Amino acid sequence: MKILIVDDSEKWRMFHETAVREILGDNVVIHTADCAKQGVERLTASVDTPYDVIFTDMQMESDFLPLLAGEWFIKQIKFFKEFKNTKIIIISAASNINLIAERNDVDYIPKYRCNNLEEYRNKLLNIDQKH
Repeated sequence: MKILIVDDSEKWRMFHETAVREILGDNVVIHTADCAKQGVERLTASVDTPYDVIFTDMQMESDFLPLLAGEWFIKQIKFFKEFKNTKIIIISAASNINLIAERNDVDYIPKYRCNNLEEYRNKLLNIDQKH
């Protein structure tokens, strides 16, 4: 499985990577990006071997207002036909995360639930399901 984690916080990138590795073990390749722009660079570099799952924060760089950086990034992912089967999971502290996820047809984990490995396990092991 190939996964991309996009978050402007190094602590959160490491936290997500640790959770994913605990669930999937060595059967995973994880790339990270520290902003939405770098996430797009990772997409471009991976079109031949698309990511299975992309985790993205919502509130990163402010270049894309009125959109949150994470929403802008999701729109970029959906622009690439190579990523049409990629599961996108928002991880955010935004209070309206469920509305953002619904509007963009993606899945989500609220940051306050990230300490529960079952949240990750359910999202990762049900890859074929959007919600």
